[in-house]
Amino acid sequence: MPSRRSILKSALTGLIVAPFVAPSVTFAKAPFAVVQAPGYYRLKIGSVEVTALSDGTVALPLAKLYTNTSEHDAQNALKDAFLPDMVPTSVNAFLVNTGERLVLIDAGTGGYLGASLGKLVSNIEASGYKVGDIDDVILTHIHTDHSGGLMSNGKRTFPNATLRVNEREAKFWLSSANAMTATGTVKQHFGEADQCVTPYVKAGKFETFADNAAPVPGLGSILYAGHTPGHSAITLESESQKIVFWGDITHGDILQFDEPGVAIEFDIDQKAAVAARNTAFKQAVEGKYLVAGAHIAFPGIGHVREDSKNYDWLPINYA
Repeated sequence: MPSRRSILKSALTGLIVAPFVAPSVTFAKAPFAVVQAPGYYRLKIGSVEVTALSDGTVALPLAKLYTNTSEHDAQNALKDAFLPDMVPTSVNAFLVNTGERLVLIDAGTGGYLGASLGKLVSNIEASGYKVGDIDDVILTHIHTDHSGGLMSNGKRTFPNATLRVNEREAKFWLSSANAMTATGTVKQHFGEADQCVTPYVKAGKFETFADNAAPVPGLGSILYAGHTPGHSAITLESESQKIVFWGDITHGDILQFDEPGVAIEFDIDQKAAVAARNTAFKQAVEGKYLVAGAHIAFPGIGHVREDSKNYDWLPINYA
């Protein structure tokens, strides 16, 4: 009977003598990963934590949408900034943790504007929070790219949050008489406002705030009417630091800084929107505070300074 030693010796001899045969399986090169990392960026304003949140990007023909300029001139300005004809345009929201309450500023697009958007909830969760943690949602205005994410599958996305909107903004968009007389895209926006905002009204989770008033303790507002009737920036100050969440003062971070007089088709009142932008730019330069834009390349936070052409956008330095 062969011993354990002889069996092992035979096995080892076989391994040494037998020729090496390469495996027949060939491995493919690494596939493309495709997706970006979760879209959130954190910073402190004094003792308050601010988290910028990406809802995604949407490709827009901005040169065709800008007004008070020619498409040719707008396109050249964008090309000089290495931007394509269809400009990837960020949709940003911002989460403010004061230590006492968790406040979301703007709610993204939800399922309204395509698969490249609607990422807000997943990015809230990736950043370490849950939708049920949010105490308040403040809208800079009620356009669908700011309010569409309020509802998910027929239910309020933020079940414990009170929705807060400037009172003249609410009066305009929740008016059935205004909805009846609206046309085109604006009429569509009225329908979507009803779908997204009204459920919070019916649930008793809706409150309005006056012009330039505090939506919640610790946050203020500045009426910058024009883009919509009650379009309002939201302000935060803590320990001598300040940030102003602009909403739609600009669309993009190129043309309208050099040419503040350029409006966009989405403005309800283009003349008033231009005036509001000039005021917002001037105040940001004088105050030297951070601003956060809903449609400035993510995370959309930076400073405004004057330059030889008018104004310049300086993105926050990564930290």
